[in-house]
Amino acid sequence: MGRVFESLVVIKDEKGEVSKKYTLNIQIVRSNYQKPYLGGFKNRKSNAVLHHAFAQTNQYKTEHKTKFHRDTQTHFESTKSTIMLREMGTQMEKESLYIDTRDDIGLAPNIYFSSEMWEERREEAALFIQRLIRGWFARRRTNALRQKKLQLQQEQLEKEEDFRRQEEIRHKQEIERRTNPRTKEDFQILYEELELWRTTEIHRIKTSNMSDVDKRNALKQVLNKETDLLQTIDRLKIIANHKNKDEKINKFLKSISDPKKWLRTDGRYTEVHTMYTTRAKELMDIYNSLKQRRVSIDERMDILVSTKWTVKEWDCNLTREIVELIDREADMMDRGRPETSLEGLRQRLQNMFLQFIETPEFNPEAARFQKIPYESLISTQPEPQNTVQ
Repeated sequence: MGRVFESLVVIKDEKGEVSKKYTLNIQIVRSNYQKPYLGGFKNRKSNAVLHHAFAQTNQYKTEHKTKFHRDTQTHFESTKSTIMLREMGTQMEKESLYIDTRDDIGLAPNIYFSSEMWEERREEAALFIQRLIRGWFARRRTNALRQKKLQLQQEQLEKEEDFRRQEEIRHKQEIERRTNPRTKEDFQILYEELELWRTTEIHRIKTSNMSDVDKRNALKQVLNKETDLLQTIDRLKIIANHKNKDEKINKFLKSISDPKKWLRTDGRYTEVHTMYTTRAKELMDIYNSLKQRRVSIDERMDILVSTKWTVKEWDCNLTREIVELIDREADMMDRGRPETSLEGLRQRLQNMFLQFIETPEFNPEAARFQKIPYESLISTQPEPQNTVQ
């Protein structure tokens, strides 16, 4: 199948006059198969394929006669020059041939790139890379210096804050040492400050322009105030002695009741309660119960009974005295005596039971805290004499 078109061909002479006209019938055949690509132009962007004119026309195969003789085995070579047809490789437009150029793309050669231009471009690229690298190095060093500066400033602020905090703590401790002294050094500071105040006041009075009578009155007032301050210091000393004694006793009771600790290979400790530490903990609980005040009569009686049965396991002067104190307190509570009248008795019972806890014979764990071994102390005591006749 195909289409037939008529085309008018006009032939002109050298002068441009029409010498001949004739009509040609052109038949265009539309083929249904894929034409082989024998050369042409391929557009990589639109994938359009343009064939050469050689691929658009029918080609006729030349038949050669078959020869079966010896001459066909002899090949003669000769060198000849020839000119190929123009339409064989590239088809150009002419009067009798129309080529569609609507999809053609015009290509123009670039500027010639010489070796000098290449070297110049390489040098510019190298300088550009060096500039970026040096800028990166500079920014990195600047950031490191900035971080170091910020770190130093932060450390300085932390040091100042820590120093300020330490000063506040030290100031509070100094105030606490003067308001609630606990150690000998605290009381020594109070005495020194009192002596400094006394000498300053006496010097101020003596160097003043007051009369002798006013000076004597002022010195008398200083003496009275000094006496009051000394009495206050003595009261604080008594309070501190009581607190220090209680802390020492609590520390001792906690030390004897703590479990034994063994260091393991993994760095942790294994705690083991022995029968001695268990016994010490029971005695500590009883002692803390005896220290309690503001309890009901029934609770106090339970505490006294537990204490009595604990000390009656041994028979000695200490245990008999403790039992006697317990019975006396129970009898006085049955009579309805007030707690204020029982305070001295309870304090004595508390001290006697503490002495019971500190005795290694009754509490073996207390032997570790004896300055003199219990065996040596017992061996040096005189034997009791029998006075019964």
